[in-house]
Amino acid sequence: MAPRLQAPDSVERVAEADRFGDTPHPRESFAFFGHLATEAALLELYRSGDLPHALLIEGPPGIGKATLAWRLARFLLAHPDPATRERSEAGSLIVPPDHPVARQVVALSHPDLILLRRAWNAKEHKLFNEIRVDDIRKAAQMFRQSTGRGGFRICILDCADDLNAESANAMLKIIEEPPPRSLFLLVAHRPARVLPTIRSRCRRISMKPLGACDISDIIGMLGSPWSDVSDSERQAAAAMAHGSLHDALRRLGGSGTRIGMLLDDMMAGLPHLDWNKVHAIADRVARPDGAQDFDTLLLAAFDWLDRTLARECEAGQGARIESIASYAAVWEAAAGLSRRMAAFNLDKRSVVLAIFAELAAAARGVSISH
Repeated sequence: MAPRLQAPDSVERVAEADRFGDTPHPRESFAFFGHLATEAALLELYRSGDLPHALLIEGPPGIGKATLAWRLARFLLAHPDPATRERSEAGSLIVPPDHPVARQVVALSHPDLILLRRAWNAKEHKLFNEIRVDDIRKAAQMFRQSTGRGGFRICILDCADDLNAESANAMLKIIEEPPPRSLFLLVAHRPARVLPTIRSRCRRISMKPLGACDISDIIGMLGSPWSDVSDSERQAAAAMAHGSLHDALRRLGGSGTRIGMLLDDMMAGLPHLDWNKVHAIADRVARPDGAQDFDTLLLAAFDWLDRTLARECEAGQGARIESIASYAAVWEAAAGLSRRMAAFNLDKRSVVLAIFAELAAAARGVSISH
């Protein structure tokens, strides 16, 4: 059996904004794929004494940004003395899962480490939509104290996209006047949304999408139910994931295949749509427990558009040019609707209906503006 990515004795599962589904949290992940050059560069910065006080680790979701942040934090906390042989001879940032620091990090109990993320709203029984200024103030309090081990004090922020105007300015104030031996690791899926003054004070670490082979290997190490799928299913999901482990896992989710098949069946009738089916699927993904189905539907829609655009581009002449432009416009419109829904908490049902209306209009050769 392949080794699992998860550390032993992990903490009890609670609602965590920075955990993807039922997969191990990045702090519980000890294997690392696809970014060995980036890891080596960070290790060299540390050895040379040039590690900056703030890193903005940026790239699409599901490519290992948070895993790298936790990997670096563990290493620095496990080796607080830069003169140790372990540091000078280390070939990577790996810290064994049974190391005392690794166990503390998994339990979120290390005195020199704080995690900033969207917190749980006990009153509303859901996660807050943003990282609040009160959360930043808690981090500031830790940085005013002496370190527990004489090494780094580390703050991991996952993710910087979730800061609001007030909390972003509070975070900027801490980064502008960093205490000695402090390190801020900011994860960002969309760095353009991060306050420019925060970006300017960070060393930016840009990470690229994972290779399909890396994604397939990671899935095989996640344990049941992810590793229970056939090799062909895993490889197919990895190949279609656009470099994101999260996208691959959505495709392997319980409803992923069914939604993909349903969408393909509906699209086969374009420009005519069975709007009863469209409304049914919109109602389904808009339910409180339909978040994964909504994400899967978006992925299936983008996959269908990618295949259609590739087919139209291959034909590539005459009336096909107009068709290419129409479907490309739908792709942009769907992406824009998805971004606005995430930013402004739009109604999922309306977003689904709008995307299907765009698809039908493109097939008829007309345009809808949203």
